[in-house]
Amino acid sequence: MEKSRETNGYLDGAQTGPGAPRTTAGLARRFAGFLRRNALVLLTVSGVLVGAGMGAALRELKLSSTQITYLAFPGDMLLRMLRMIILPLVVCSLVSGAASLDASSLGRLGGIAVAYFGLTTLSASALAVALAFIIKPGSGAQVLQSSDLGLEESEPTPVPKETVDSFLDLVRNLFPSNLVVAAFRTYATDYKMVVHNTSFGNTTEEKIPISSEIEGMNILGLVLFALMLGVALKKLGREGEGLIHFFSSFNEATMVLVSWIMWYVPVGIMFLVGSKIVEMKDIIVLVTSLGKYIIASILGHIIHGGIVLPLVYFAFTRKNPFRFLLGLLTPFATAFATCSSSATLPSMIKCIEENNGVDKRISRFILPIGATVNMDGAAIFQCVAAVFIAQLNNVELNAGQIFTILVTATASSVGAAGVPAGGVLTIAIILEAIGLPTHDLSLILAVDWIVDRTTTVVNVEGDALGAGILHHLNQRAVKKDEQELREVKVEAIPNYKAEEETSPLVTHQNPTGPVASAPELESKESVL
Repeated sequence: MEKSRETNGYLDGAQTGPGAPRTTAGLARRFAGFLRRNALVLLTVSGVLVGAGMGAALRELKLSSTQITYLAFPGDMLLRMLRMIILPLVVCSLVSGAASLDASSLGRLGGIAVAYFGLTTLSASALAVALAFIIKPGSGAQVLQSSDLGLEESEPTPVPKETVDSFLDLVRNLFPSNLVVAAFRTYATDYKMVVHNTSFGNTTEEKIPISSEIEGMNILGLVLFALMLGVALKKLGREGEGLIHFFSSFNEATMVLVSWIMWYVPVGIMFLVGSKIVEMKDIIVLVTSLGKYIIASILGHIIHGGIVLPLVYFAFTRKNPFRFLLGLLTPFATAFATCSSSATLPSMIKCIEENNGVDKRISRFILPIGATVNMDGAAIFQCVAAVFIAQLNNVELNAGQIFTILVTATASSVGAAGVPAGGVLTIAIILEAIGLPTHDLSLILAVDWIVDRTTTVVNVEGDALGAGILHHLNQRAVKKDEQELREVKVEAIPNYKAEEETSPLVTHQNPTGPVASAPELESKESVL
């Protein structure tokens, strides 16, 4: 009966026998047990629904910007708590996870993870480009202006960067010059214009890249450092065990804090969703003007998250992927409300371990990496946005430009920040790579708050299914190793005494054997 509890907390065997009477009291106990086990999921989903209803009701009151800010305060507190826990969670989980795996397992699992992330992101980009050419979201939208959508107070359009500088920034962020600064700032190339006077009186301007830093955690550099530190501690052997135990204990304490924060998630989500609905200017104009772009992006997320990723999971594990995803409703609701893969990481680690039984070494190794480099949902909406802007400007994309979109979207999604609207910044890289103007990015920003929700859900779903695949493959490898080890043990039993004589530092427990003689004790004492 315990076997049904190992794989999914939502498939809990409750019957006590084949002939258990189905009395009213028994059904009531089952129902109470179901509510107790799934209380957090039910409260989180209820928070989303109640928040949507509350926002729709409060729109009639025409709240001011100050009142909306006060309304969003409980949701802002949830985001602050989740961001507070990201740094210790990522560093400690990766250090302890990398140190708990041997070199061969680490290399094997890392290789599989990189292949999985790369192939799924590339397939997501290809799907998005195909949908964009079928739906044609930019046709008929050439007359749109930012002022028509109420964007006067929106965020400024990101400054476009050269494609080569974007990828160089990615490499620079892998190796931060200061780990403390990397906890709250990220390297980003800026430009200054230098005017040169020629001998004929003409002037030329040169755009020179200069180093600068922007607000935001350099999660990519911290991930790489934590991985390398874990591998180094593993290499130290006994000398590194103390620090490994420290990071493991720190990680467990962090997960306790996460379990406390999770009970506040329904309240925070309710106010996040409600305040965002109240904040909307004119949803009817927005949807009718950019409806085809929204439909193309969300349809790509539905196809990739509902068909492609589950099929990949089933192909590797031969298990029902939707039963696996059922245990992750809470992190999915958190991703939908917060629009942040990094903020969803604490709840994802907790639920995937407790509800789906994924090994802690796997989940705490792969999920922080996935939250940083695996952005399937971001790749989909970036490719749709690139084709949308091309159609908006009546630009026919050739095969070379389409290939550039696929490769650039797959590569730039690695460096996309796991924060709200983080993917919009990388669209400028794609547009620069194919030679399109970036001034239309304000239209993408107008509906980003809608598309970014399904984007984040698909991002974290890809991370979770990747962890499930790695857990399955690791279990299969462990069973194979155990079988081989069992055969080796059977062969090694006759050499027990020889092993004791040649390795005096190894203590063998043999309580049933004869007591050691005086010469043997003297020889052991001399060794010590």
